[in-house]
Formats: sequence, C-alpha cells, structure tokens
Amino acid sequence: MIFCLVIFIVTLLSYALNKIPMWLTSLLSVCALFVTNCIDADIALAGFSNVNTILMATMFVVAAGFRRTSMVDAMVNGIVKVTNGSFKTAHFGYIFLALLLTNFIASPMVVYAIISPLFCAFLDQTGKSRTKYVFPMMVVCVSCCGILPMATAIQLAGQYTGFLETYGFTGMSIVPTDFIKAAWPLLILVPVWAVFIAPKFTPELPSVKIEGVEKKEQSIKTTLHPLVDKIGIVIFFATIICLIFSANIGLPTWFIALSGSLLMCLFGVADTKTALRDIPWDMLMLYVGALALGGALTATGTGELIGNALASSVGGTHNSYILGALFFMITFILTQFMLNRSVLTVFVPICLLTCSALGANPIGLIILVNAGSMTAFLTPMATPAVPMCMADGGYSLKDLAKSGWLITLVLCVIYIFYVMTVMPCF
Repeated sequence: MIFCLVIFIVTLLSYALNKIPMWLTSLLSVCALFVTNCIDADIALAGFSNVNTILMATMFVVAAGFRRTSMVDAMVNGIVKVTNGSFKTAHFGYIFLALLLTNFIASPMVVYAIISPLFCAFLDQTGKSRTKYVFPMMVVCVSCCGILPMATAIQLAGQYTGFLETYGFTGMSIVPTDFIKAAWPLLILVPVWAVFIAPKFTPELPSVKIEGVEKKEQSIKTTLHPLVDKIGIVIFFATIICLIFSANIGLPTWFIALSGSLLMCLFGVADTKTALRDIPWDMLMLYVGALALGGALTATGTGELIGNALASSVGGTHNSYILGALFFMITFILTQFMLNRSVLTVFVPICLLTCSALGANPIGLIILVNAGSMTAFLTPMATPAVPMCMADGGYSLKDLAKSGWLITLVLCVIYIFYVMTVMPCF
C-alpha cells in the first residue's frame, strides 16, 4: 500500500508539472508498480488489450475515414444552412444531440465517438478552435448520461435494488425515474454551461499537437472516387448503428469498431499510409497506464483504505448534507483515478453499511455514489471519452482542470444539496 500510494502521488505530480510527456509518465508508473509488486504482469499489460483501448484506437480510424467522405461536408453545410449561418444555434444543436444520445446509449465514449467527427469537421469548416469547444461537448456526454429513464437508468436501478435486498433493506427499491428526479436540473444547466460559459474558460490554442488535422495551407483534401465515397458513408453509419444496438445483435463494441476500421482501410476510404498515424498513440498509452494505476489502487486495497478512512471520519452524524457530501466527493475524486465500476463495487456496500448503522434512508446516498462515479472527467483515467477528447482538442492535464473546475463545482453543489433535499437520509 505504501509503495502504491507513493507511486500514485508521484505520478499525479508528474502529470501536473508536465515536464515530460504524460504518456511517458504513465508507462513509467506501470513499470514502477510492477517492480514494487503492486501489480502483476496481467494487470500491468491488461490495458493494452482492454476493450476500451481497442475501441478508442479503431474509432479514430473510422472517424478519419468518414472525415474524407463528402457526407461530412454535406451534413455540416446542411446544419449551417438550417441555422442560417448562426454558429451559436448550430453549436447548441450538437450539444442537444449529445444530450439525447447519451441517455439512449450507455457509454459516453461511444456517444462522443459518434458526434466528434461531425463536430470537429463543423469547427474546422467554420474556422473555430477545436480547443475552445471540444471539451464542453465531452462533458455533456459524460455528465448527462443515464439521467433520463432510458436503458442505462433501467439497468442501474435493477443493480442497486439488488444491493438493497442483499444488505437487508427489504421493501426498498430504486426505480429508473429516481435518476431524473435527482438530476433533472443538470439537463438544463450543463448544456447552458457548454454553450455560453465553457468557451470562456477553455484555451484558444492547443497545448498538445492535434494529430491528423490537415492544414489547408499545406494540403488539399483528397477527393475519393464516388463509389469509394459511398462505401465509406455506409461503413461509418453501419458501424454507428451496430455500436448502438451491440447488445441486441450480440457483438462486442470493440469488434464492431475494429471491423469498421479495417473495412475503411480495405476499401480505400481511410488512407492506408496514414491510418495508423491518425491514432493518438500518446493518449492510448496514457490510458493504458491509467488502467494499471487504477488496478493497483484496487488490488492493493489502497483505494478502499482511503475510502474507509474518509467514511469513518464523519462518525455518527445524522446530517444528510454531510453524508451526501462525503459519499459524492469521495467517489467523484477516486473515479478520476480508478475505474468507476471499481469505485461502485467498493462504495455502494460502504454506503449501505453506513446507512444501516445510522438508520438512514439509503436511496439518496446511492444516487450520489452513482453520480460521483459516473460524472468524472478531469483526468484521462476518469473515462475513455477524456483521452479521446484530449486528442481531438489538444488538451493537457492543466487544460482539463482550468476548463472543468466551474462545472465540477456546479455538479457538486447541485447533486449534494438538491439530492439531499428531495431524497434526505433522515
């Protein structure tokens, strides 16, 4: 635990100072964790074969191929025409689309992967800085996920009701509408922040080179053969539809994205000479290291130790707001560095045991534990959508903190005070 904690702190300091590339820090931390026996070889190498790593890499190729088709310009021109050339109106349209999709599709990363090619092309065509607008789009995909009573909320409701029964809270249940009851203000506040406020905090210029962006003054977009153009459009939308309905057709998302990327290359839609260069390998290595670090925090018990220490610090309080702040903030912070499933696995039982000891109603606190672990976006370890966003917008870790501190504060205040008011523990 001591070794793991020290490596964890040093890694975060290196990320913050940014004296060496973040991907190098990430992989050095993997080596350090392995040498100190904090993780074994399976955990150290698991990130390279992780489904999200493969999904991210292959979706960049799919997106690169789609950007070369005529459909992108046609759709972007159509949106500009419908909105009468108003950038604000078109921008809001993309944000609204992200909000809808992230409540129909369980994965914010998949939603971001669907929208990002069109949105980035729209920004490039209108001469707007990607660095100004990509991060807020990603935050909408992450923070608004699972609020409406759709597939994700239904799944989570069943899972948490099972926890309630297991820990003796008979007669209690969480229903899908509980999530919108607890978080409906965010469906308004987050999009408003993304459109009107966030661009004032995001950088004008990228801190990290954006790979795969063609400079107009250096190159002219290659025109695809009409048949290849149509094939590329079909492959992209077929890939997206299959990703949305992956559970229904029985195919894993990584296989769908991989197949789509290979077909893009096979038919010449994506340039086979540059396809691998379109993949942001630095961000993928950063994510690989993040998975290993999160695995170490879980395997050594360091994450659970930190959580238990903080949970026990409140003693026997009967103040709903203190308990709500505790369980939301701990899960929100830890999920920046650990997989949200790991955090949920640790803290839902801790939450229920605490409620049992205090005689508290656990519904509101479970909602907060879920919210804290599902709305993290300040580090590339928080969710795979973040490193994808960093690659598209050229963000550094400092940029994420600068751009996201205000909405983070809003999320904390709304969730803690609103949820504990409408779903109090006592």
